[in-house]
Amino acid sequence: MTSTAPETQRGQDAGDPLGEQPTSWQRRLRRFGHVPRPETSLRDRLDPPWTRPGRQVWSVLAIPPHVADRLVRWSGWGGPLLVTLVAGLLRFWRLDQPNAVIFDETYYAKDAWALVNQGYEGSWPKDVDKLILKDPSSVPIPTDPGYVVHPPVGKWIIGFGEQLFGFTPFGWRFMVAVLGTISVLLLCRIGRRLFRSTFLGCLAGLLLAVDGLHFVMSRTALLDLIVMFFVLAAFGCLVVDRDRSRRRLADALPVDEEGVLRPDARVAETLRLGWRPWRLAAGVMLGLAFATKWNGLYVLAAFGLMTVLWDVGARRTAGAARPYMAVLRRDLTPAFLSTVPVAIVTYIVSWTGWIVTDKGYYRNWAATEGKGSSWSWLPDWLRSLWHYENQVYDFHVGLTSGHTYESNPWSWLVLGRPVSYFYEEQAGCKESSTGKCAAEVLAIGTPLLWWLACFALAYVVWRWLFRRDWRAGAIACGVAAGWVPWFFYQERTIFLFYAVVFVPFLCLAVTMLLGAIVGPAAGTGARADLGLTSKDPTGERRRTLGAIAAGVLVLLIIWNFIYFWPLYTGTSIPEDLWRDRMWLDTWV
Repeated sequence: MTSTAPETQRGQDAGDPLGEQPTSWQRRLRRFGHVPRPETSLRDRLDPPWTRPGRQVWSVLAIPPHVADRLVRWSGWGGPLLVTLVAGLLRFWRLDQPNAVIFDETYYAKDAWALVNQGYEGSWPKDVDKLILKDPSSVPIPTDPGYVVHPPVGKWIIGFGEQLFGFTPFGWRFMVAVLGTISVLLLCRIGRRLFRSTFLGCLAGLLLAVDGLHFVMSRTALLDLIVMFFVLAAFGCLVVDRDRSRRRLADALPVDEEGVLRPDARVAETLRLGWRPWRLAAGVMLGLAFATKWNGLYVLAAFGLMTVLWDVGARRTAGAARPYMAVLRRDLTPAFLSTVPVAIVTYIVSWTGWIVTDKGYYRNWAATEGKGSSWSWLPDWLRSLWHYENQVYDFHVGLTSGHTYESNPWSWLVLGRPVSYFYEEQAGCKESSTGKCAAEVLAIGTPLLWWLACFALAYVVWRWLFRRDWRAGAIACGVAAGWVPWFFYQERTIFLFYAVVFVPFLCLAVTMLLGAIVGPAAGTGARADLGLTSKDPTGERRRTLGAIAAGVLVLLIIWNFIYFWPLYTGTSIPEDLWRDRMWLDTWV
């Protein structure tokens, strides 16, 4: 096991925009837990090393050193792939059940089928779902355009699964399950790079694999899981870009006669970091998120600011006297061009099916109602698309009609009001005292994981503010980007399952907390962060107790996921057992 930081990294700035040296206010904040940054080399601050498992683990398992070294090399991919395999088996098990059109699948499954077959969404007749389930080949695709209020990328992805496996529940859920599974792999690798620890990376992925909300959304043809996938992929791209740009900066700094890397103001302020393909890839991913649902636009803004502040911290660490000015001159324009215009172009390209046809909803608006506009010099398709987007925006901000399962974002973290996607009551159940059985698909996170995440977020914010830990700031940014925007639309009809966008960051927060509970390895420079020294005889005892406590918490979360398994999969259980799982009155 390993702590949340490698031996040279705990408490480092690594992107801290508030200064490389402790300031007077930082010294005053020591009463709240702020500690001075430990003495580490400049190269380690710019390009932190990776942690390695201690020899004690291998000696206990009686594994020879040469075999242990090989396992460590393989574990960087082997561990994440193993966790992903488990997640995939869970998500694809009986994916076609329940054999029904559940919740908003009634919109996206049909829109996706029309989109991949004719390039635009059709206007489906009411009560067609039963016919589709009975014999999809007998249901014609409507040629009349349908008014839809979300961009097309998510529906293209759902439609790809339908093209592979047919217009069936398995077909329209297949690609969402694929992305849900791959997102576990992404989080394992992102967590590994973030914490410089394969163990903690795999732990973050495992927590995501057993989160109920992520699990249910991975098995349902809705758009929010797809948004989550692209947001997580963009975050991963930016983390890789951060590592590579800081390594490039370190390689450009001078080395003294003793071979020690030294800060240099001229290099730090004038060096151009060159081609940054990972930041460009992040722009594409954020564009795809935005082109699935509009809330991806808020993530684009938050991540754009985050990556610029990372550049500020890197240049300050390298010795820049005016890091903000250096970033303004050297990095701001490339950062903007790599994200915002790329995301916008990606968004427009996603509408290609609508653009090349003349039958899409509002497709001919510019040539009819919009004719004679002062913007008529623009292409008709562009003006028609702009009008369509205006109408969609008015719809979203004006959506205030009540819904049984709507919830306020204040209640999301404590799972105040989950969403029932499917419920079926069965009579003649002998195992139940009421004579009834119930089958339900409930979109709710694993309760113990989410309730622990409330404390983990408090720890992350504390660590960011008082320890200046860039990883805590990045995790907080991911949560805020997916959660905070909904507070501006509290009058709108919104649901708990929108929170799936920031579930991976909740898992990273819990992982960081668990790593802190375990504590640093004996003999590492990180021990000062906990007030321990390498000669402290209580260090190993404290680490052992921390590992036991963290292990118990993880096992409880896994047990909690198993306990709620029937509510995640629509498995029929006696009504008594179903009621036992309704821990809060608002869950019914």
